Amino acid sequence: MSMRKFAVTPGFEVGGTMFRPEQLAVLGSVVGEDARIEMTGFKQLYIEMEEEQMEEAQRLLRAAGLQVHPAGFVTKSLIACHFCRGAEEAGLDVARALDEAITGHPVPSPLRIGYAGCALGTSEPLLKDIAVIKMRDKYDMYVGGEPRGLKALLAKQLHAGLEAEELVPMIRSLIAIFQEQGKKKEKFSRFVDRITLEQLRKLTANARMEPAG
Repeated sequence: MSMRKFAVTPGFEVGGTMFRPEQLAVLGSVVGEDARIEMTGFKQLYIEMEEEQMEEAQRLLRAAGLQVHPAGFVTKSLIACHFCRGAEEAGLDVARALDEAITGHPVPSPLRIGYAGCALGTSEPLLKDIAVIKMRDKYDMYVGGEPRGLKALLAKQLHAGLEAEELVPMIRSLIAIFQEQGKKKEKFSRFVDRITLEQLRKLTANARMEPAG
């Protein structure tokens, strides 16, 4: 019996990342008795189940409104705040566009990308590999956070005063740079230190004002 793993998330909304009861019921009914379900620090559930049943299970999970993503060394779905200031003021549409654009790309090590709709930062964005923080009608971007270990690191500011339409090209540029220049299993925080923040600023400068499509 071959087992494979994938990730499931309900996405996010005002109030946070929330599963509906019927979604959990579907999840429990389709993955099988031998499946293992793990809560991760990425606000995703990892599902490990029989490979031959996985395609149909994923179809039913998507039909229930859940997102299905690869597990492992990929960019994770966006880790967003609770949008306590409201969907419009906190930029819920911008966060959803980011989530759709950046999730599931293969990378040298798992990449956590955070979003906060204001400076309160309830999603702890500065502990993420890449973070976007909405500051009134502009956005600041940070890189290199590290939440684990005795020497946890806060992310450093990469760019300030970005427009909403600059965010997707900028993060896609960072992902591409990490894909091309990152070492296997290298943490993104170490990658930032090795490449240097100033070099990353130069390498991503052309991404500003590029179309997000």
